[in-house]
Amino acid sequence: MLTRIHPIAGVIGLLTILTFWVSTVLSELSGSKDAVVAVKQAVPWALPVLVLALAATGGTGFRLAGNSTLPLVVAKKRRMPIIAANGLLVLIPSAIVLAVLAGRDRFGPLFYGVQALELVAGAVNIVLMSLNVRDGLRLAGRYRTPEQA
Repeated sequence: MLTRIHPIAGVIGLLTILTFWVSTVLSELSGSKDAVVAVKQAVPWALPVLVLALAATGGTGFRLAGNSTLPLVVAKKRRMPIIAANGLLVLIPSAIVLAVLAGRDRFGPLFYGVQALELVAGAVNIVLMSLNVRDGLRLAGRYRTPEQA
């Protein structure tokens, strides 16, 4: 059961962050203040999905990993605290602050500073989570490196 929950929750978490990130970039590039407000106001409503997905991913991952010393497992375990801290300390507070500022039509230096921070932190989590997906696929034997082919 854990072997099914873990990858599904991980992909949901990754796709959620990727959706937030791409939506933010596209809304800003559109030049439409209404689009930016809509995205910034929608993101907090989807945060429970992200939090549950990441909690399920982390919990099942640590259960599946146990005391394994396999290099891929160790690498995944090292990334998870960074992903979690980044999400809890940067991404979630940023999403809430940006939603409030956008709702009050306050698009000044504070808004864009927090948004820049959010985009960088989101990109870091996308990379780290993508590496975890890749390593998970390798552990499951579903992804081979060119050297293994």
